[in-house]
Parts: sequence; C-alpha cells; structure tokens
Amino acid sequence: MISLRKSSGRPIGVDLFAGAGGLSLSFEQAGFDVAAALEIDPIHCATHEYNFPNCTTICASVVAVSGDEIRSRAGLLGKDIDVVFGGPPCQGFSMIGKRTLDDPRNSLVFHFVRLIKELQPKYCVFENVKGLTLGLHTKFLTELIDELKRANYAVVLPYQVLNAADYGVPQDRRRLFLLAARSDMGQPLYPLSKRTRTTVWEAIGDLPDADKFDILNDRDSIALRWSSKVAYARRLRGLKNDPEDYSCPRNFDSNLLSSSLRTKHTDLSKQRFLQTPPGETEGISRFHKLNPSGVCNTLRAGTDSARGAFTSPRPIHPFFPRVITVREAARLHSYPDWFRFHATKWHGFRQIGNSVPPLLGRAVAAEIIKALGVRPKRPAKPRDLGNIQLLEFDMSKASRYFGVRSDVIAQRLRRSYDLKQSPTQDTLQLFP
Repeated sequence: MISLRKSSGRPIGVDLFAGAGGLSLSFEQAGFDVAAALEIDPIHCATHEYNFPNCTTICASVVAVSGDEIRSRAGLLGKDIDVVFGGPPCQGFSMIGKRTLDDPRNSLVFHFVRLIKELQPKYCVFENVKGLTLGLHTKFLTELIDELKRANYAVVLPYQVLNAADYGVPQDRRRLFLLAARSDMGQPLYPLSKRTRTTVWEAIGDLPDADKFDILNDRDSIALRWSSKVAYARRLRGLKNDPEDYSCPRNFDSNLLSSSLRTKHTDLSKQRFLQTPPGETEGISRFHKLNPSGVCNTLRAGTDSARGAFTSPRPIHPFFPRVITVREAARLHSYPDWFRFHATKWHGFRQIGNSVPPLLGRAVAAEIIKALGVRPKRPAKPRDLGNIQLLEFDMSKASRYFGVRSDVIAQRLRRSYDLKQSPTQDTLQLFP
C-alpha cells in the first residue's frame, strides 16, 4: 500500500548531509516543509530531531540509503519532491587525467548525485566550500555539472560564491552554491545581496553576560529577563515579526538564555583578551577579537580525534574578557533563539561551524520558491520542540537511540572532569 504524507500545501524539501539543521531551517523559513533529513552523526541527528520534531530524521550514511527508503520513511511515496539540498564533504581531488568523482574520498558527492537521480526532485541545491572554484578543483565542479546533466538536470551557470554578510548575517562567510533544475522546470536565479549589513553588536549586544551566572559553569541555560531593542536581536528572540520568515512558530520561552555554558580562562588570558584591540588577533591564543561595529570572522568547527582533535579558535567577545558562548555564536550565524544545540560547547560550536547560516540559506531557498511559482505561507499553529534529553546525549546514548553503531564518527578523546550537580553531567564529562 502506498502511504501519503499529509499535505500542508507547502512545497516539500529533503535535506542530505543535514548536520544540526542549518539548511533545514533555511528552507523551512523560505516556505518549505522539510520532510526528511539524512545525517550520519548521531549527535547531530539528536539535535536535528529536537529542533524539527515533525521531520523524519534518518541517522545513516548517504552511501547506505536509497531514494525509495527516504520516500518510505518520510511518507513521501507517490509524492513529487520539490527540492533536495545538501553540502557533501569534498575531501579528495585526483590528479589531472583522472575523474575526481571516482576518488573514493569523493564518494559522498557521487551518492548525492545518485539520490538526485532516484528522488527526481524538481530542483536541487549543492552547497560547499569556495575552494572548489579555485585552480584544479574546478575540474571537480565540471564533472559534477556533467553528472547532473546526465541525470536530466540543468545547472544554473555561472555558479556563485555567496558571502553570508551580504544577506543579513553578521559574519564574513563565503560559500559556493550550485542550483540545478529538472529539465521540465524553469531555472531559478541566484539571490541578490542586501544593501545593509548587520554588525556584531546588533547581533549579540543584548545578550546577558554568561560569566555573571555561576550556574552556567555546570549547565547551558538559565531563565532571565532582559531587554532587546535592535530589530535583528528581537527577531531572533521571537519578539518581532520577520516578514520574510515562513517557518512554523516554535513554542519556547524568550526569557531562557540557552546554549550559554561558560568557558574558564586564566587571569593572564583575561588580561591579554582585554588588552587586544577589537578587530585584532590576540598574540598568544591567536583568537580574533570581535569588532562590535564590524562583522564576525568565519566561525569554524573543530575536528574529531581522527583528524587531530583540534578545537577551532573561538572569537573573543568585543568587551568581555572571554571567548563567545555558543548562543553568541548562534546569533552571529543568524540562528533564532528557539534553536537549541548540544549541551556541550564542543558539539555546540561544531554544529554551528559546520552549518550554513540560516539567513544565507534562506535567500537561496527563496529563489527556489519563486521558481516554483509558490506564494509561501506561514503555518498559524505553533509547534512544540522535541525532548530536551536529545541535547544531552553522549555519542553512546545517541547511537543507541537511533539504533546505529557508536563508532560511525571518530571521537574527540579528552579527560573527564568532575562536574557535580549538572543535569547534563555525563555529556559534559565526555565532551567538555
């Protein structure tokens, strides 16, 4: 029997390589219902399920999943999918004379194209690092475009490298976007940049200083009351309507300061942070100190143990002698305050650094909506978020929850710390 997903009247999207859900949120804000999200990392899957409880989160490698399985699990059998989007990791580039898509390290891109063929969406969006547009790497893009053409998709050329700062995100972050249309569909356009930019202080200036609250040494949230006057901050707190946001409203407390676990610094480090001029790099830590009237430097993710277990440098707050919190990073990435991340700093920063800023992704997704000829509608009924325990899983618990092996993602090996009276103690001990 063919099962049909209940229609909301909104176009349908599928997110491949979903991470915590940056592009899922982008497309939802543009007016799509994201019906399915595929992600291999159980920690990311748990965060995605918390934020998108009505989406089918599939915890699996893209290599092992078919288009029919995605359709079946998401209730999309017999339905036409409007868009498939994602940013597959591109790690290997063969020498001249060889097909880069045949490099085993690029198999994820091969399977991205395979799922496009199997799902046959009206449109597809490929997102990746701007480095693919440079030097010999362009050969990779040429092959990808040819493969999509063979799959009956026409890529909109020239492809574009878009800077998030040009779309209202207070961050200098440049990403490659490649849009493609099925042969029976009209081609979309790449979005035009906005005229005004958002500054660092407009994004985070209203947030209370996490260092004032001892409870944030052991947990990542606290209930507070504070004032937000700038439009950008008020929109992310849900205090002001965003006329271009068509996502489903979430039930959440705008007075909850979440994702704000504190970072401990030595007195010497604090002194160096204070002495560093805004917009400059601190000489010892090599951390960049944010300029309140400028935009943030690119926020990056750390690496797992297989790649050295490096923590990516976190910017220094423009006025306080500390690095920014996960919530401050989320504001600088354009995530709304209802969107929660893993309870630890390690995973929280990793989830932000690996994601597309929602406002940037929304600008791209809005062009797909236009090409579909759809007038976006915002659902009237607010939606509850998921179980808060999803944000507190360590890798072992997350793997058991999704029924997958715990070693699918290489782990960051760190000493455990004795953090008492913490509701997320197990998680914090594994990933401080």
